Amino acid sequence: FVTAPQALAGVRYLSKPDHRPFWLTAKNPLLGHPWSGEPATALPAQVDTLVIGAGMTGGSLAYHWSKVAPTDRVLAVVEMDEASSGASGRNGGSLVMGRFFAMVHGLLVDHWQKERRHGDAAARDRLARKFAAAYCAAAYRNAEMIAETVKAEGFDCDYTRNGWIQLRDASQQATLDQSLQLTQQEGFLDWTRITPERIRELAGGRVTTDAGFSTRAGQYHPAKWVWSLFTRALQSANVQLFTRTEVQQVRRDRDGYLVETSRGTVRARHVVNATEAYTAKLHPALSGKLMPVQTQLCAATGAPPGLKPNITVSSSTWFGERRGNRIIMGSDETYLPDRLAGQNRPSRFITTFVLAEVQRFAGPFPMEVQNEWSGSVGFSADQFPMVGLMDGHGQYLIGGMCGSGTGVAFNAARCIVNRILGRTGEPDDYPPEFFAPSRLLSPDTHPWPKA
Repeated sequence: FVTAPQALAGVRYLSKPDHRPFWLTAKNPLLGHPWSGEPATALPAQVDTLVIGAGMTGGSLAYHWSKVAPTDRVLAVVEMDEASSGASGRNGGSLVMGRFFAMVHGLLVDHWQKERRHGDAAARDRLARKFAAAYCAAAYRNAEMIAETVKAEGFDCDYTRNGWIQLRDASQQATLDQSLQLTQQEGFLDWTRITPERIRELAGGRVTTDAGFSTRAGQYHPAKWVWSLFTRALQSANVQLFTRTEVQQVRRDRDGYLVETSRGTVRARHVVNATEAYTAKLHPALSGKLMPVQTQLCAATGAPPGLKPNITVSSSTWFGERRGNRIIMGSDETYLPDRLAGQNRPSRFITTFVLAEVQRFAGPFPMEVQNEWSGSVGFSADQFPMVGLMDGHGQYLIGGMCGSGTGVAFNAARCIVNRILGRTGEPDDYPPEFFAPSRLLSPDTHPWPKA
């Protein structure tokens, strides 16, 4: 009743704010691909591998395939809308290192305790440490791979690597201490502590307590990253992209899979679901195990001079980042029914809340809100990614990344491509005992590692 009205005193809205995500106001070089340029194109009758979804995961799969697959093995990506139109184009623009070790550990311990699984508290603790170590090792490699790829390919996706400040108030300092101690013990040193003075130096803002800091997290233009991956991949004859093509059903048959789409049926030896929040709509067995969760963002011009650009800042209730004279900021974590995955219905109440929180950090400043949007990310029931075979045959899933997809997708796609192609010369960072979907689909027969 006080903070929000004060925050809104200097805020203006466009007469009708654009509900397109800010990132998707940029020119999409793949708009309507291939139909916009070749309207008579037909879907292939058969491919080696069919990927469902053209976001950061689908783009990563296409990119890695183009680098290592034989020319006679074709991968096709089908997308119901446009490349990067889903969660990959609706986020805050942060390239995370993944969730820090202590966070992964704590979430798993809590989940298994509720499920009454994996013995006593000591056994759950030991197993959760193994899971968290596997997650962080894979995520750290993922971040380095992205940095190397952006540089090697010359991708124009506004990439920087200035870290992520995670604010903690006075009541959260003991928990911060505990998370740092556990994370440092395990050797995952990206998660550190910084003082209020260092926060002001890096980001500006007004704080009086220490914060957590992911030193190697980055920032980018998420849609340009996806478009860059596809543009490079499509230079290879064995990669194809079909937008505006909705998958309606996947059926297994003797020779692989029949994938029924709005433009016809494609036969594939392998299928990879890069569908995240939409997965349960296509595969009902994952309902309640891979769930759509809504987040909301807005973009406003008029960033205060004291707020430093190109560094991610968040608290337990909001996240944001300055880009030039614009701030991208957001909040919310609302579980949705499967049927509402992908809805774009932003709430002015949430926008107001975020504006107030950002000004609490940065100080009052005038701004104009130009874009408001919402999107859906996929959350697994245990908040740990699912990467691997879904059915024991040739259908794969990369999903359940819980809003931290930039810390998983690129490396996970590399590993799945290598498995499909039978390549064994590179490390596989997503072993089935930790990441296979059977962990949630059939936990009693899942090959759990020993605690």
